[in-house]
Amino acid sequence: MTAALALLTGCSTGEGQVDVANGGQFRFVAATPAGEVIPEAERDAAPEFGGTLLGGGDWTSAVLDGRVAVLNFWGSWCPPCRVETPQFQEVYADVRDEGVAFLGLNVKETDEQFAQAFVDSEGIEFPSLYDPAGEVALAFRDYPATAIPSTIVLDRDGRVAAVYTGEVAQDDLRAVIDSLLGEGSGGS
Repeated sequence: MTAALALLTGCSTGEGQVDVANGGQFRFVAATPAGEVIPEAERDAAPEFGGTLLGGGDWTSAVLDGRVAVLNFWGSWCPPCRVETPQFQEVYADVRDEGVAFLGLNVKETDEQFAQAFVDSEGIEFPSLYDPAGEVALAFRDYPATAIPSTIVLDRDGRVAAVYTGEVAQDDLRAVIDSLLGEGSGGS
């Protein structure tokens, strides 16, 4: 948690994220990736969450049980997200059959149509929750999920294993996923 707080402090002044110090409002600043992989013994359980998928339908985090999961907080209005999300689709296409789940969390979108149009135009196949109020980001309040883009990677035991603010490089994401797949399940 200390490391996550240090990361939050670091990203609040860097380039490449949304600043939420202004009364909880998301505000895009610019893009510089920052990330941290959390040692297995120091991981905490992710909060349970759910919501409505883009295009409709209910979704709950129970779907992620037993799987490595990549949670990406994004908005169609966010320039780094427009670069990163199609790259996430490439990684997803490569690892979805290995027990890896991806979930987009669309935040602060003025209209769901903008998010859906972006997903459709980019051929994004993994689901996204439509969360204009950022309620899921608030559920992850111990991690800097309120910077946009942000990515949180969960291990198979549903614990937060990596946290990124700003755009994530494909190679970094693949390395974390490979490492977590190699851990197996049944950790503490």
